[in-house]
Amino acid sequence: MKIVFLGTGTSMGVPVIACQCRVCHSEDQHDRRLRTSALIVTDRDENILVDIGPDFREQMLRERVTHLDGILITHAHRDHVGGLDDIRSFNYVQHRKMDLYCNGAAKVAIERDYHYIFTAHEFPGLPEAKIHELSGDEAFQVGSVEVMPVKAMHKDLPVLGYRIGKLGYVTDANHIEDKEIDKLRGVDTLVINALRKEKHFSHFCLPEALEVIAKVSPRRAYLTHLSHEMGLYAEVSKELPENVWLAYDGLKVDI
Repeated sequence: MKIVFLGTGTSMGVPVIACQCRVCHSEDQHDRRLRTSALIVTDRDENILVDIGPDFREQMLRERVTHLDGILITHAHRDHVGGLDDIRSFNYVQHRKMDLYCNGAAKVAIERDYHYIFTAHEFPGLPEAKIHELSGDEAFQVGSVEVMPVKAMHKDLPVLGYRIGKLGYVTDANHIEDKEIDKLRGVDTLVINALRKEKHFSHFCLPEALEVIAKVSPRRAYLTHLSHEMGLYAEVSKELPENVWLAYDGLKVDI
């Protein structure tokens, strides 16, 4: 399978509106980041989306995605679920509800914020979705693929990362218990959030992300959910361990 990095930026993206910093004014396309999301493409041509942020429409059009087999949601902050209304296009094409997978906290928030999707209505054309609530302790199936949830904390909010075969994916976390890190051991590729170099109250900073990578010990790791405060792609890339890279929008990695 492969992972396609649809977006690798924070809630404000990069460049940030009205910001005058050199990252936001960089002409390097590696420094232009939509909100964080990824597409997992299996060897059976199944498409599994991880998070559906406000840039979802643009990301789907850019990658020419014609079908989705399910959406894994890490948590229900708007930069990770703000594109839900646009699943309508896939409803039309696939003639079915979209399957969403998330924990209980995300389910409550999504059903509140997108109540019109889940309440009875006679208005044609509204999005259609089915939520599968995950305990975080048991593997589940999306198409032909087994997915293992990985529980983490985003400050005080419980979030989910996911292990899919040899791929581990964790974003918007600043703490993972050792027993959850154990779920990631043995992956070939780990994707993990690293907001900036300095410590942050709800996200891993670069040193903390590197500590998690060292514990998991994957063959390679990619950093995502990067803010403009991380610095220029070309400069930061030179500072990283040889098996760690900054992810960027449009990057495709075979697993």
